[in-house]
Amino acid sequence: MKAEVDALQLISGRDQGAARRLAFTLPESKFQPPEVRPGIVLRAALVERLTATAVPVITVAAPLGYGKTTLMAQWARRTGSRVAWLSCDDGDNDPVVLLSSLALALDRIGPVDPAVLSALASSGADITMVPRFMSAVASVQPPVTVVLDQAEAVTNRQCLTTIAEFALRLPPGWQLALASRAVVPLPTARLRAQGGLLEVTADDLAMGPAEARSLLKGAGVEASEAVLGDLLQRTEGWPAGLYIAALAIKSGSQPSEAGFTFTGDDVYMGDYLRSELLERISGAEASFLTRTSVLNRMCGPLCDAILGEQGSGAVLERMEARNLLVVPLDRRREWYRYHHLLRDLLRSELRRREPDLIQDLHFRAAAWFEANAMPETAIDHARAAGDYDRVARLILELQQPVWGSGRVETVVRWIEWIRDVTSAEYYGAIAAHGSLIFALLGQPADAERWAAAAERAIPAGVLPDGSTMEATLAYLRANLCRNGIGEMRRDARAAWEGLSPASPYRATMLYTEGISYLLEDDLARAGPILARALDLATRSSSLPLVGLILAQQCGAAAERNDWSEVATLAQRAAAIVDDGHLGDYWTSALVYAWASRAAAHEGDDARARLYLGLATRLRPLLTYALPVVSVQALLEMTRSYITLADPGGAAAALAQVHDILRQRPDLGILHEIADRLQASLATTDAHGASSLTAAELRLLPLLSTHLSYQEIGEQLHVSKNTIKTQAYSAYRKLGVSTRSEAVDRTRELGLDAR
Repeated sequence: MKAEVDALQLISGRDQGAARRLAFTLPESKFQPPEVRPGIVLRAALVERLTATAVPVITVAAPLGYGKTTLMAQWARRTGSRVAWLSCDDGDNDPVVLLSSLALALDRIGPVDPAVLSALASSGADITMVPRFMSAVASVQPPVTVVLDQAEAVTNRQCLTTIAEFALRLPPGWQLALASRAVVPLPTARLRAQGGLLEVTADDLAMGPAEARSLLKGAGVEASEAVLGDLLQRTEGWPAGLYIAALAIKSGSQPSEAGFTFTGDDVYMGDYLRSELLERISGAEASFLTRTSVLNRMCGPLCDAILGEQGSGAVLERMEARNLLVVPLDRRREWYRYHHLLRDLLRSELRRREPDLIQDLHFRAAAWFEANAMPETAIDHARAAGDYDRVARLILELQQPVWGSGRVETVVRWIEWIRDVTSAEYYGAIAAHGSLIFALLGQPADAERWAAAAERAIPAGVLPDGSTMEATLAYLRANLCRNGIGEMRRDARAAWEGLSPASPYRATMLYTEGISYLLEDDLARAGPILARALDLATRSSSLPLVGLILAQQCGAAAERNDWSEVATLAQRAAAIVDDGHLGDYWTSALVYAWASRAAAHEGDDARARLYLGLATRLRPLLTYALPVVSVQALLEMTRSYITLADPGGAAAALAQVHDILRQRPDLGILHEIADRLQASLATTDAHGASSLTAAELRLLPLLSTHLSYQEIGEQLHVSKNTIKTQAYSAYRKLGVSTRSEAVDRTRELGLDAR
């Protein structure tokens, strides 16, 4: 019944290890052009026009009912097997889902490098991922036609900029077609200037006499020239209007009697649909249609569940056979959706007829989707039902694994949904984990905001996994380390005691207790605890934590001056990061810093610089929100910079350390180490590419995109003037004078990839 593609099979099963990191499913219907059904008019002239053009980007923008999907499906059939079809929906408002869906669609016509999945899962995605994505899919040989249908569903700003960047980076021989109710924000001026854009509008999609006659005939209506001309005048060639008019004529009305005049955006269309459709079917059928309109897609068992009846599958089959506005989503006729025009009408009618029933319908839908292992869809319906206890329980269950799959925007959207519902069960736990997610993303202000929300919640209670709420809050405090290392250790112990024995976070708390002793320079007590934490993290397959603990053990080995052990530990940690595609994780900064130090100690400066560059890319993630490891990583990077005779890089890393220490001053011996390193750099002149600040490093990958300074500022939540100041400072340090030169230099230094 699921009719979904499991992400475990995302890339045709060729690399299950990589695909397994994308723990979500996608409806099979997303990747299938609609069938050409009896009664559908062939848009021959438009299909021929699209087939004849070689422009890379095609946009088809028109209101509801103009046949955009029909045109795209007919063109796809004419084009043949080299079409990657993607029907967009609300789930595509996460760049990871959008790009993963594109990868699956493309993989159906040619092999896609499975490494792209690991990159998406490990780091999430935004516009800076597009170059890597394009490299991964470039193996699909042209000609390739990518169709994004129903693109109006994509509203997330990052996803829209991702689509625009994808359009600008199409390989030779590729085409991208976007069908949408509204114009998708593309860099149209640039595309037009390059002759790379074909725009199809509502005027182009309006039917002429021949197509209108064919449509009426397919609906069972033979119209005279006079009737046909009158219909075309009244509907302005709007295909949906013509079809509804045909239904009216077939049921006995005459155009002159109906008195209709409407177009695609006409406010009277709903009244007309109501009178010509809902009032001409049985009460039971009308009730079925309106009540099931709360669903974006439906199957028999789902409809049975929300209606409390049996036989819904047969009803859907009968309605689909009678009406082109009921659309099958698979060849087995198991899943359906209503045409958007009909769905909008039905939902309006449900609000008019039975407003008190809507929440209950969503409640039953949420229960069905949860029971049938579709919890993300259940969240949507539970939210619509006002069932925030269910929303909170499901978010708490899903937010960590979904975030771990790279779908950052999805988790952020969920957390924001429940922001003001402080009475919801498990609200405090959601806020606590949300705070840590923002901390890992290098967004300390948001991390603090959600930490405060977590601490305002009721601290009592037991979570579904058996952990106490008090332990969850202690886990948050231990990670944030806002009140010094002594308090951090007490919180870590409290969390260890109160977290469920099965909780993956217990290993983190054991590790945190060990680190608290390291920060007091008590290696004797730290060592055994870290060893236990390493064993527990290994057994629970917490690979980022395993790599991090090995990096911490490098520090202890260096204190003993055992550089052979440092090299062994650093090599193991770096291998875990590389094999697990964890290079964009916050935890990997310390791993790369120690790998750099180990290589430099062995005299391998080239490898030391390579690892130091990888660590440098992660500097924007190192903030006071997670101060201990952030400062540790920056200090080891500083030492590597000094060893490699790069005072500029050392000074930049140390400046970032002092920024963190001003927010979190009680970090034990780390303050003393920073002061000693600062003294050694007091007489040096800091300059060059390695002296880039964290803000400048965050900006660099965006310079290679189509975004203006204003749009980059919106992306990073700062002003255009701030971006210009950062850009000019970065140019100076890179030794360039233009944006294009900065992009080239950034690429040379390996600082462009996230």
